[in-house]
Amino acid sequence: MELEVFLGERRVGILAQAPSGEFSFTYDATWAADPERFALSPYLPLPGEADPARLPRTSPEHSVVVRDFFQNLLPEGKNLDAAAAVAKVSKGSLVGLLASLGAECMGALRILPTGVEAPATSLRAVTREELSQRIRERPALPFSVWDGKVRLSIPGYQDKVALFVREEEWFLAEGTLASTHILKPEPVEESVAGLTSNEFFCMRLAAACGLEVAAVQLRHLPDPVLVVERFDRRIVAGNGNTGGETVDRLHVMDGCQALGLPVDAKYERLYGSGRDVKHIRDGASLPHFFALPQLSAQPLAQRQKLLRWAIFQVLIGNTDAHAKNLSFFAGISGVSLAPAYDLVSTFAMNRDVIEDNFAMSIGDAFRQEELSPFEWAVMAERCRLPKAQVGQELRRLADSINKRLPAVVADCVSQGADRAVLERIQAGIEACANEQLAIAPGIARVSLN
Repeated sequence: MELEVFLGERRVGILAQAPSGEFSFTYDATWAADPERFALSPYLPLPGEADPARLPRTSPEHSVVVRDFFQNLLPEGKNLDAAAAVAKVSKGSLVGLLASLGAECMGALRILPTGVEAPATSLRAVTREELSQRIRERPALPFSVWDGKVRLSIPGYQDKVALFVREEEWFLAEGTLASTHILKPEPVEESVAGLTSNEFFCMRLAAACGLEVAAVQLRHLPDPVLVVERFDRRIVAGNGNTGGETVDRLHVMDGCQALGLPVDAKYERLYGSGRDVKHIRDGASLPHFFALPQLSAQPLAQRQKLLRWAIFQVLIGNTDAHAKNLSFFAGISGVSLAPAYDLVSTFAMNRDVIEDNFAMSIGDAFRQEELSPFEWAVMAERCRLPKAQVGQELRRLADSINKRLPAVVADCVSQGADRAVLERIQAGIEACANEQLAIAPGIARVSLN
């Protein structure tokens, strides 16, 4: 079976699965010859371009790379189960799922069966009352299914729906009017109660400290809902009151796609932290990510942004900052870090049920209490960063957080965030920031020879 792959309205290639089960992806000759062309991923190079592995790939090896890239477009967990049930295909059928979900993927990608027209442009209004009802119905009806269709084409486990937002009106969109925002209700699971307030606060704190983040709002229906503006979409205004606006799709790849990894390698310890497997660290890691900015036209600036992202995760206690919670724009000018998203703190969560190992290590430290000047220095060396730079950025960001925390807490509470949740997070962040401030001066003095 073959699927056509588009970037926005332009066909860029064909994804195929042979009867043997092997996958292939071939760039369209017109796209490959275009002066504005670029590769979908460093691991899916254009004809004549070098593969990052610097090896010619056999057909089975190419199949694995193709499968991994496109599988990273799919939702995970119960959202994948719902998508498979609605499409009436096995959840192991990559091509079948993409044929059902691919018209509205993350970023600019659109995937359609060969010869099938894209859905007609349409908007279906979603009222606050309907959304509130659907939030309450989640135990019986998957939140990603609306009007008998799966409306979720975004990777991840959390309940969410993608909507087109025009001023204060919300719509399910198809065709040229792609979704512009993601709505996340409060999770059903008690172990992560308060997550909407948690993420709202962490995103606002990151912005206050100078990190580039997706814009967020907290709404109450009365159910709390986090509204996240998509950085991979841009509305192009229409003419007058007749509408006519369209949505530009911007190509992004998540961290697994950027590194050529499967979805189950989003954690550095891809087999977990058990005694017999914790030494296996073949998944995504900070040293791998710090090699990516070399593909950018501004590598030093990109490395600085990535360093600040990594430090911020430690300071807010985000142990789930894995490769799929990190994205990159890709285009003719190369690879660049996308705005931060999915920033949450485990300081307000039940630590008996929440993993407290870092998704990606700092040096060889996977836990907060293991951090030391030595581990930060090891991280600097492996990521090819000056130790002094790491120490300076750790100090600057910890200082910035301490100065801005009270005001951000007060502002978020005034907008409806749960005060008790934010106060627990604040206490945890303050303790962590002060610990790291004591550590920071010693990083540059560590000798690794």
